Amino acid sequence: MLEMAIEEGADEIAAEVAAQIPTLRNRLDRLEFQLILSGPYDRANAILAIHAGAGGTDAQDWAEILLRMYLRWAERNKFACEMFDLSPGEEAGIKSATIEVSGSYAFGYLKSERGVHRLVRQSPFDAGHRRHTSFALVEVMPDVGDSAEVEINPEDVKFEAYRSGGPGGQNVNKVSTAVRLTHVPTGIVVTCQTERSQLQNRETAMRILRAKLLEMESERREAERLQLRGEHVEAGWGNQIRSYVVHPYNLVKDLRTGYESSDPNAVLNGELDGFIDAYLRWSVDGGVLRAT
Repeated sequence: MLEMAIEEGADEIAAEVAAQIPTLRNRLDRLEFQLILSGPYDRANAILAIHAGAGGTDAQDWAEILLRMYLRWAERNKFACEMFDLSPGEEAGIKSATIEVSGSYAFGYLKSERGVHRLVRQSPFDAGHRRHTSFALVEVMPDVGDSAEVEINPEDVKFEAYRSGGPGGQNVNKVSTAVRLTHVPTGIVVTCQTERSQLQNRETAMRILRAKLLEMESERREAERLQLRGEHVEAGWGNQIRSYVVHPYNLVKDLRTGYESSDPNAVLNGELDGFIDAYLRWSVDGGVLRAT
C-alpha cells in the first residue's frame, strides 16, 4: 500500500500507512515469538529459584537484588507472583528464594534466565568500598502440576515438618507448618513455608519437586544429544550467563548472545525484555543471532 501511494503521489495515504508500520512491526514480532515459544512447556507457569553463591554477604544481597528484578519484570508484564519459600541472609539479603510466576508463556520467557549471574560492584558491606564480585544461581522450571510424565515413588521422598522462621500469622511460628521434602535418589531438597497449612505447603513442595525432576530429566536428554553431536558443555558453577558491572563502568552483558545494556539500573528494575528476546532468537538460530 505504501509503494502504491508513493507511485500515485498520494502523500496523505503514504503518511497514514507509514504511521502504521511500527504497530505492524510490533504485531509481527509478537507473532514470531509465539512461534519461537512452541516448546512443550513454554505456555506453563514458571517456578523460579534463586540461590546466593560465592561472595558471602555480598552474594546474599545480590540474590535479593535479583529477586526484586524478577518481581518487577513480572509486574511490568502483568504476570502474577507467589512466594513459596524465602531464606533470609545472615546479615543482609537472602540465601535463597522460590517463587511462582503465573501467566501465559511465563516459563517460555523466563527459561532464558537459567544459569549463574555475576555482579561486579563496590561492596556496600566493605568499609574500604573495595570492588567485589558476587555470584547467584537462578533456576527456572515449568510448573507441570500433576503431570503424569514425572512419576515420584512416595517411598523415595523423605518428609519433615518444622516451624517457619518467617513473618506471618500466629500459626507460622507456633505450629510446624513449614515443609521440607528430600528426594533420596537424587538428593534434591525442597522447602515451602508460606502462611498456609502443612498440607498446602506439602502439596506446593511436591509441585516444586516434580518440576525439578522434570528439569533434571530434560538436562540429561540434552546432555545425551550434545554428546551424540560430539559437543561437550561444562555446566560448572563458574560459567556465568550474564555479567552485571556497576563499577568501574556500567554494563550488563549476556555472554551467550552478546546482547548488552549500558544501563544496569534499568535492567535491575525489571527491564529484561531485550535480553529475553535476544536469547529466544539466539536459541532458535542455534546460537547465532540473526540480524534484526
